[in-house]
Amino acid sequence: MWFRFLSFLGIQLGAGVLGWEWLGYPGALAGVVLAGAAWMLLDAVRGLRVMHWLRTGEASQAPHMQGWWGEITDRTRRWLRQTQQKMQDAETRLQEFLAAIQASPNGVVLLDAQGRIEWCNDIAAEHFGFDAQRDLQQQIGNLVRDPAFAAYYADPDTARGTVMLGRGGSASRPLRLSVHLHPYGEGRKLLLSRDVTAVEQAEAMRRDFVANVSHEIRTPLTVMSGFVETMQSLPLDEGQRERYLGFMAQQAERMQTLVSDLLTLSSIEGSPMPSSSAWIVLHDLMAQCAREAEALSGMVTAGQAKSHVLRFGPMPEGMVAGASSELLSAMSNLVSNAVRYTPAGGRIEVRWQPLPDGRAEFSVKDTGPGIAAEHISRLTERFYRVDPSRSRETGGTGLGLAIVKHVVQRHGAELQIDSTVGQGSRFAIVFPANRLRLEAQPAYAK
Repeated sequence: MWFRFLSFLGIQLGAGVLGWEWLGYPGALAGVVLAGAAWMLLDAVRGLRVMHWLRTGEASQAPHMQGWWGEITDRTRRWLRQTQQKMQDAETRLQEFLAAIQASPNGVVLLDAQGRIEWCNDIAAEHFGFDAQRDLQQQIGNLVRDPAFAAYYADPDTARGTVMLGRGGSASRPLRLSVHLHPYGEGRKLLLSRDVTAVEQAEAMRRDFVANVSHEIRTPLTVMSGFVETMQSLPLDEGQRERYLGFMAQQAERMQTLVSDLLTLSSIEGSPMPSSSAWIVLHDLMAQCAREAEALSGMVTAGQAKSHVLRFGPMPEGMVAGASSELLSAMSNLVSNAVRYTPAGGRIEVRWQPLPDGRAEFSVKDTGPGIAAEHISRLTERFYRVDPSRSRETGGTGLGLAIVKHVVQRHGAELQIDSTVGQGSRFAIVFPANRLRLEAQPAYAK
C-alpha cells in the first residue's frame, strides 16, 4: 500500500519538476495533473487485465505484473491452483467411491426428495430392470411397479425391509430381492437391494431336509415302537416273536443306513477338497465295487430262480487322483443302485473306458425299469425318489445320488445320466485327464 502511494507521489513530483523547468508554475501544475491522470489510467488498465483474467482465464494464464496488482495476481493464482487441486482430489475420491459402489454385489440407488433416481450402480439396474443412464431423474415408483415394493415405499420400515420379485429371473428360478430404504440428507433416500434367491432356496432346502430326515426316521421308529408295544402287551409264540424281531431288525438297519449316508454326506461337505497328488489304484476300486455288487446281488435275488448277470471289465490298469473313500462311495452307490433296481435275471455292466480326449469314464449300465425324462434332472436332490415305495422296499435312503454328485464335483468330474423307460439306465462318471495316470487300455466303446 505504501509503495503505491509513494509511486503515485513520485510520478507527480517528477512531472511537476519537469513542467516547472519548462513552463514555470503553470507547467508544474499541468505536469502534476497529467502525471496523476496517467498513473491512474495505467493502474486502471492493469486492474482491468486482472478482472478480465478472473472472469475468463485459468490459473496458468494469469498476467505477469509488478506491484500491488502483481501481488494480487500471484496470491489469486496460488489460491486457484490450491482450489483446483482440492476439487481434483475430491473428484478422484468421488470416482473411487462410486467405483467401490459399482463393485458391490448389492444394488444401490440414490433418490432425491421427490423419489427421482439421481444415481444407481449396474447391479441395481439389473435387479430393478431399468437403464442406469436413460432412467436418471425418473420416478422410482414409475419404474418399479411390484406391489410389495409400492407398499413398502409408501410406508418404509428401515429395520425390516421387504422382499420382492426382481427382473431377470425365470419361471423355474425367480429372482428374489431384499429391499431396504434409508433416509439421508434433506429428504433424500438410499435404496439398497440384495439378491436373496440363493439364501431363500438354501433355507427351503434346509427345511425340506429337516422334514425329510424327520420323516425318514419317524417311519421306522413308528414301526419299531408298534412291534415293541405288541410284543410287550400280547402273548406271542416263538414264530411270531421271530417274525416281529425280523421286522424290527429290518427297520433298525434302515435307520442305520440312513444315519450312515447322512454322516457320509456331512463328512464330504465339511472336509477339504480332495488332493490331486494322492493316487489310488483303479484296479483296487473296481475290485471292491465288484465284491460289494456280488454280495448285494446275492441278498436281493435270494430265493429267486434267477440272479443278476454282473459283468465287470476289463479291469483298468492305472491310477486316479483323489480321496479313496469318496470315490469308492460314489462308484459303489452307482453299482448298488443298479443292483437294487434291476429285476432278477437282468444284466448289469460296469466299465472303465478311456476317452479320446485323455479323460476316462466309469459307467454302470443296467436293464432295469428305466427312469422317465422328467425325473432325471432331479435325481441328485436329497431324498428325491422316482418311486418312494419301491425305493424303501429296496433299502434306498434317497441320498445315494446326492453323495455321488458331491464327490463328482469335488473331483472336477462330470456325472452323466441316460435312461429310457422299460429299457434301463446308464450312469457314468467322466474324470478329467489331469486326475488320471492310465496305462494302455482297450479302445473306447460305449
